[in-house]
Amino acid sequence: MQQQLNVTNKTRRLTTMALLAALAVILVALIHFPLLPAAPFLEYDPADIAIFIGAFLFGPLPGLALTVVTSVIQGVTVSAGSSWIGIVMHILATGSYVLVAGTIYQRRRSRSGAVLALAAGTLTMTVVMCGCNLVFTPLFMGQPVQSVVAMLLPVIAPFNLMKAGINSVITFLVYKPISRFVFGERHGAGS
Repeated sequence: MQQQLNVTNKTRRLTTMALLAALAVILVALIHFPLLPAAPFLEYDPADIAIFIGAFLFGPLPGLALTVVTSVIQGVTVSAGSSWIGIVMHILATGSYVLVAGTIYQRRRSRSGAVLALAAGTLTMTVVMCGCNLVFTPLFMGQPVQSVVAMLLPVIAPFNLMKAGINSVITFLVYKPISRFVFGERHGAGS
């Protein structure tokens, strides 16, 4: 009986993670638009919401695995124009977010823990993306590092704060009903 429950739980986890990966790809394909007029090449998309939910549901390492799978699928399909650089940047940015936020939430499954996790994840992602842009944007866009440095505070940091912040707020609002659906009423408190 216990072995059958374990198989059922593993199947539910894999199925849920596959659905979240598919949802992330669909979201980035359907919804993407510039947030800042000064940088129309930086587009918001809600794809990370599905990944953040996965990290909250299953923990930071499954969240990281979901990030890698989703990043590769997005990078070879709907975001193919960003090449391998886009895949790497997405893994680093979203991966750092889910490791930080997932770890905090795993230890503090409460509303305040969720808020702390989402805020820490947002700040982490913003810092990581500033570093990634310094390294990868000159390679991808053929611009000197100095021009990227000039964009850090007025464009890159605010964009990433807004993108991660919006996705965090939406995650906070939808996580609890999704958690109840996946695990039933028995699952812990949290956001």
